[in-house]
Amino acid sequence: MTHPTRRAAALAALALCLAAGTPAFAQAWPDKPLRIMVGASPGGGTDILARMLAEKLATDLKQSVVVENRPGASNTIAAEITAKATPDGTTLLLATNTAQAIAPHLLKLKFDPLKDLQPIGLVAVMPNVLVVSAASPYKTVKDLTTAMAQNPGAMKYASSGIGSTQHIAGEAFSLATGTKSIHIPYKGSAQAHVDIIGGDVTMMFDSTSSAMGQIKGGKFRALAVMADRRSPEIPDVPTMSELGIRGVDVTTWYGLYVTAGTPKPVVDTLTAEITRILKMPDVQARIKGMGGDVGSLVSVQFAEMNRLEFERFGKLVKDANIKAEGQ
Repeated sequence: MTHPTRRAAALAALALCLAAGTPAFAQAWPDKPLRIMVGASPGGGTDILARMLAEKLATDLKQSVVVENRPGASNTIAAEITAKATPDGTTLLLATNTAQAIAPHLLKLKFDPLKDLQPIGLVAVMPNVLVVSAASPYKTVKDLTTAMAQNPGAMKYASSGIGSTQHIAGEAFSLATGTKSIHIPYKGSAQAHVDIIGGDVTMMFDSTSSAMGQIKGGKFRALAVMADRRSPEIPDVPTMSELGIRGVDVTTWYGLYVTAGTPKPVVDTLTAEITRILKMPDVQARIKGMGGDVGSLVSVQFAEMNRLEFERFGKLVKDANIKAEGQ
């Protein structure tokens, strides 16, 4: 048995290391496998990025890093698991603005996304894009809106969940064009893609990170990019503003988080890791190939961005009177 005095001295020494922010604790971390929580089903943009990060982190940290998919509740199930995990730096979350800035204004959550999760860094920003099946009769946005005007509320649009950026984009599109359609939420983009391709759902305002594979594979037809500039990956696809549709620019951002209360040396190590990974040429090429921009904000700057986005989407949800189905 360890002598009480010696044990107390050891704990005091560890406390001093943590208080001073020295790397003593970080050098021993991680001493067990890490997991990256993802709030969407496998195959979507969040999952793709999470698996890329897991591979890079595992190599450098010399520890197993697994991706754990917990889809549902607008990505907030994975966020809640991370928020309530032991704050030892072994449970990470790759989240989007769906869970971190939009869903909290629509759903009753058992955690505070701004207080219970520690931002590490912004990974990527992807524009949303209006897509239909390649077999769809609609070749342009005008074709689509004309049909929607003739059959109000008859068409369906898919999203990765209530309060997702796809949901917000669909509502913004309806307001801007004076059209109506039915929102069909899924537990992730990958599941929605099946019904888009099959023709059960007319359209989706998906992120390029999720949709690009289907677009390049000939399964989706992209009608318009919801950003202020065209995507270099699909340069022939116009922006909504080019088509005269204003106020519908929507992007999906992806950020890495850890449980609040995680020791500072571990947070600092993760911040350094994400900064290093995002500078890798192959990582930058992968993100750009998905139609996105590589993130550059870490720590305090990313936390401030998250706060501002939380406030911005809260106002948008209120002003547009967007509600979760059944509420």
